[in-house]
Amino acid sequence: MSLLRVCAFAKCLNRRSLFEKRAVRESAVGYCRLCLSIRNGAVRQITETPLQLQRRNISFVIPKVEDAKKRVLKQSQLLDVLDARIQQLQSDIILDVQQAKVQFVNVPSPGRVSSARGPKSLPQDTADIPKSGEVIVKGTSKSQPSRWIEKITQEKKKKQLHLKNVKEKPATKSKGSKSHSLLPGTSHKTISTTAKKTAPLTKKSTGRMKVSDKIRAAVSSVATTTTAATTAAGTTATSQKVSKGKRKNSKIQVPGDEDQRAAELAEVEMLERRLAQQEDQWTSASNPEPLQEGSEGTGYGDIQFSIRSYLEASVFAGHIDRAHSFLLSQHRVLRRRKHLNTDIYNIMMRVSAKKGTLNQIGRMFILLEEASLKPNLGSYCAALECMGRNPNCSPQVINRCLTQIEEDGLSLDNLFSQCVFREDERDMVLKAIHTIQPDYQPSVNLITEECSSSLVQDYYAQRANHQYPKLDFTQVELQERFKQQLDMEQACTVTIDSVEGAKPVTENMAKMRELLAEQRVQWQKILLQALRESKMILAKTNIKDYKLNLYPYLCLLEDREYVDIMIQSVANLPPSGESLKTLGRDLGNRVYTKYSVRQKHKNETVKKLGNIYDAYTDLLAKDTKVYDVHPREQWCKLETEQCSGPTLHGGENHWPYIVTLELGTYLVDIMVKNLKINSDILNSAYDRKRIPILYHMYTFRSTRQVGFIKPHPILTQMQQEAMETKLTFDSYVIPMLCPPVPWTSAKFGAYLLTPTKLMRTVDGATQHDVLLDKCQNLHAVLDSLNQLGNCAWRINKPLLDIIISIFNDRGSEKLDIPPPMSEAPKIPHFNPHDPTYTASEKAPMKREMINAKKKCGEMHSLRMDALYKLSIANHMRDKLFWFPHNMDFRGRTYPCPPYFNHLGSDVTRAILLFAEGKPLGPKGLDWLKIHLVNLTGLKKRSSLQGRLEYANTIIEDILDSANNPLNGKKWWMNADEPWQALACCMEIADAVRSPDPTQFISHFPVHQDGSCNGLQHYAALGRDVIGATSVNLMPCDEPQDVYSGVAQQVEEFRARDAENGQKIAQVLEGFISRKVVKQTVMTVVYGVTRYGGRLQIEKRLKEIDEFPKEHIWDASNYLVRMVFSGLKEMFTGTREIQDWLTESARLISKSGHTVEWVTPLGLPIIQPYHRVRNQVLKSTMQHINLQITHDSKERPDTVKQKNAFPPNFIHSLDSTHMMLTSLYCYSAGLTFVSVHDCFWTHALTVDTMNKVCREQFVALHSQPILQELSNFLLQKYCTGLAADAKNKKYQEYRRLVLLLAKVPQTGDFDLQQVKKSTYFFS
Repeated sequence: MSLLRVCAFAKCLNRRSLFEKRAVRESAVGYCRLCLSIRNGAVRQITETPLQLQRRNISFVIPKVEDAKKRVLKQSQLLDVLDARIQQLQSDIILDVQQAKVQFVNVPSPGRVSSARGPKSLPQDTADIPKSGEVIVKGTSKSQPSRWIEKITQEKKKKQLHLKNVKEKPATKSKGSKSHSLLPGTSHKTISTTAKKTAPLTKKSTGRMKVSDKIRAAVSSVATTTTAATTAAGTTATSQKVSKGKRKNSKIQVPGDEDQRAAELAEVEMLERRLAQQEDQWTSASNPEPLQEGSEGTGYGDIQFSIRSYLEASVFAGHIDRAHSFLLSQHRVLRRRKHLNTDIYNIMMRVSAKKGTLNQIGRMFILLEEASLKPNLGSYCAALECMGRNPNCSPQVINRCLTQIEEDGLSLDNLFSQCVFREDERDMVLKAIHTIQPDYQPSVNLITEECSSSLVQDYYAQRANHQYPKLDFTQVELQERFKQQLDMEQACTVTIDSVEGAKPVTENMAKMRELLAEQRVQWQKILLQALRESKMILAKTNIKDYKLNLYPYLCLLEDREYVDIMIQSVANLPPSGESLKTLGRDLGNRVYTKYSVRQKHKNETVKKLGNIYDAYTDLLAKDTKVYDVHPREQWCKLETEQCSGPTLHGGENHWPYIVTLELGTYLVDIMVKNLKINSDILNSAYDRKRIPILYHMYTFRSTRQVGFIKPHPILTQMQQEAMETKLTFDSYVIPMLCPPVPWTSAKFGAYLLTPTKLMRTVDGATQHDVLLDKCQNLHAVLDSLNQLGNCAWRINKPLLDIIISIFNDRGSEKLDIPPPMSEAPKIPHFNPHDPTYTASEKAPMKREMINAKKKCGEMHSLRMDALYKLSIANHMRDKLFWFPHNMDFRGRTYPCPPYFNHLGSDVTRAILLFAEGKPLGPKGLDWLKIHLVNLTGLKKRSSLQGRLEYANTIIEDILDSANNPLNGKKWWMNADEPWQALACCMEIADAVRSPDPTQFISHFPVHQDGSCNGLQHYAALGRDVIGATSVNLMPCDEPQDVYSGVAQQVEEFRARDAENGQKIAQVLEGFISRKVVKQTVMTVVYGVTRYGGRLQIEKRLKEIDEFPKEHIWDASNYLVRMVFSGLKEMFTGTREIQDWLTESARLISKSGHTVEWVTPLGLPIIQPYHRVRNQVLKSTMQHINLQITHDSKERPDTVKQKNAFPPNFIHSLDSTHMMLTSLYCYSAGLTFVSVHDCFWTHALTVDTMNKVCREQFVALHSQPILQELSNFLLQKYCTGLAADAKNKKYQEYRRLVLLLAKVPQTGDFDLQQVKKSTYFFS
């Protein structure tokens, strides 16, 4: 026994020393990754300590002495064979490739990405399963070593025989490969084989297999005993056989004659040639970047964001040592080092630069080199800043730094234009440079290039006739308003009076308000102490340096600010509770907003912002000169002129969603554990004990269990009975008190200090931001958003007072004013365990209780929504204000304030007026009357003249509504939009009573609404004459109503089926109306399915009291089929385009890519629909399961991609039309705002807006929109893929190419007719 152990020990020592020598002596250049991982795996086994080897091998050493000897011998033989094989593969010969390829790369150095440690170095290998006939060779292969040696010998002989032929072949790179994918000096090596095909590629973007797949295929082909090594001649024969086999397979898969297949192949080849020729010709605005493997998202993006935000938070909180230790802990371990990039190291360089410690920056440069990263402009910026702060810095050092910048291909001008400066950093950098180059001044690169879209090139180039409007404010007034807005945003919260405070205070209300005030004082003290204790525990927790924790995020603000955020969330919690995820996210976002504002103060950007804004008001004010530039252009010019000091934008980075959620959940946990109240606070009869005011519980949403935070009924009762007079909101909830900062880039605009995104996205989605950052020219989109945001508003005070009086009374369901909770149904008491009731008796009781709870929850939600809107409106009643705008990922625009804006309900729209008034002019009063009739919904099929005549016949009712809205005839209450109708009645009454109605100053917005706008865009795309006529693209004497047309078509189908004896068609007689089919017709264009359409029709039928309820399901199922059939007959071109878009998206997503396109104005759009990835957040309260559907590393969700593409594409077109109309209205001096496809302006300028609207629609659809989309998709998804596609999935590739190239044919409709169509928008 002891002798065996000694022998094994000695052999291990000998082999260990042998490999250590080889590791030092031999270079790893040219080793394939799999061989290297096998070799290193063996090295690791042998480099273990003797005792570890002894323990691990004890099981086979003891029982069988001979087996142990044979095993050691086999291992040594295998290693020798592998070593010989590696040396054989190091030759610089390039062989033909058939099925398997081996691509060799340099082995990473110790400072490179990661060490080759078995499966961890090649994670993709672990998930792959070899096909039949394939053998994955590992270090413990059971193959006989003798056969390996024989095979290697045979291959050497055959290689020598054909060496001459092979050398004559040119060395070419595989299609789609990149020059930087291999390090310098790396040889290419591929092995021809007749092995069976490997598994198909999941990503074909680079046109070649993954390196790991190639290696596996090559090694497995060597290990497969049934496969003979081929010669060069044999290779050619094999390739012919393979290609024949593919053609044979294609015959089986795709039916059709040979001529058809040949024609299709020829067409595909022709398209490929056309794509190759046009690749350099397409404009940069619509020129997509070629797809690359992993191009849709980096694998380390979320981790990098988390590391970066953690370091920035630590530095901001003054925890420099913690940040430095954390960075070093990440850097020291190779598997964590790969998550770092240069910008992360730059964070610590900035800290050292502030201190003037150049040696620390030098160490960071060394760390960058160890991590195989290159310094960027930010790195050199920090170094130069440090040199500028250090008075003893040698000029030679500065000169060496400047020389290095040039050697790295960087420039000083780019450093000043691209780097983000804080405080006096820019001045310090310039000071250092002036030491060597005293006359240097950064070049001013004012962005002056024109928008690349042909739709607006003339708009920007020819401005002679433009009349940009001024605001009706003096410059001093605007500057004063800026100060008010700045104060509000610095506070981050706003406390306003509640409209319920106008109610008379009862004794009980006063008591409850006093109790709540006392409790809040106690809660603040308790939370303050609990927060400080938890921070002390976190600070002293003995965790490893590389672990992220929340301590830095809890030190960004004052402790009292965290407490105020928590108290605010308690006050806003609904009685039914809130999900832990939603509540945690809101708390985390509030902390981030305050932190972002504090950052801007610390970076000294607030003062510079004030200086630029003061100068910017010169463009807007009415008492200054007239400019011929847009707000964006003026702001960029001012920012360039005042370039010294900090940079206004780009300094802060949004926290990752997971960090925001974890921080918020941590604060919720503190609240739940510490906030308590006496149980007898409302009823002294109860025993006194401290009970929590918040409960953490679970509920089910569908089949998922969701954590909920619910307030105790005692707290809910106190809050409801108190009817407190104050409401606290985040500052961004309130409309702005000054014109918004113009959007100048995707990262800067809207609010003064509050962080705002240009594009609204799902929490955590980053692919939209990546696209926007790459997009160089968004001028038209940004200018449109700025124009919408620059419209000033005021409150319609008389109407607001009427609404508040009804709200504080008992509400009105008819007028959409929700009643108070005192009107809510009482929730019946129900004990499911009461033995006095049977199960059948308990069922209706339980159902009644559930319905009552649901009704109470809905009433509370509606009541609070109305309370917030009316309270904000009342707060702004004597002020003028603005709504900053941003957009969703399709380009549709929205006001940023969430509660009170003109996109809201009938109530909120009614109480909004333009701040600027304009005289009615000769036709203004007529437009007011027509607008009123439109709001009633009574004369949809009448001409404009008919509507005007109808308004004149009911003028007495209009005046009575204006004079006695609540006590008169109440005609206005029967309108479709009653509150807007009442507001219009008041405006008409004031105009009629004025001495000269044409000179009456009107602030009232008049609407012009598109006629089923989605179908209008489809009809224009397809030039469909019948469809165009149905949606008023064609001039007509009276408006065409597509909904009535479809209803009439469905009625014809029904009558035919009823004659044929179909029962459900007979039952539906007399029940088919415009109202029944309207919603389905409206939403078909936006992708509603038959199932969704059936539910819509079912709801409409249930509203008809006379319809027999037992036939509702059959009737709705029948009607939805008839509606779809009617639309198909009326809109043939629409259906073809919709089907083409749907099928294109299906094939694109099936190939593994998300659908992207670019709008005619150059806005890049990507659909963020991916397969669900579950991520678990292990918070202190519970594990939160996050279902992430936007992760770009996951495969696309094919169903969502294909269903969403048609409606999203149409939405992107209607947003483009709106933006074009906005720009040209602005250049004509009009006030213009929109609610998607409903355009608003003064009564005076309705005719001008209508003209612009029609001209821009024609201009938009005169572009070859579908052809440009086809070109974009072909270039994006079909270039560079042919070789790979032919090898793997040629049928899908061919179908995609042919489909994208086959743009749907168009009809004969003349677009110019739209300009003459009165009812296109009316």
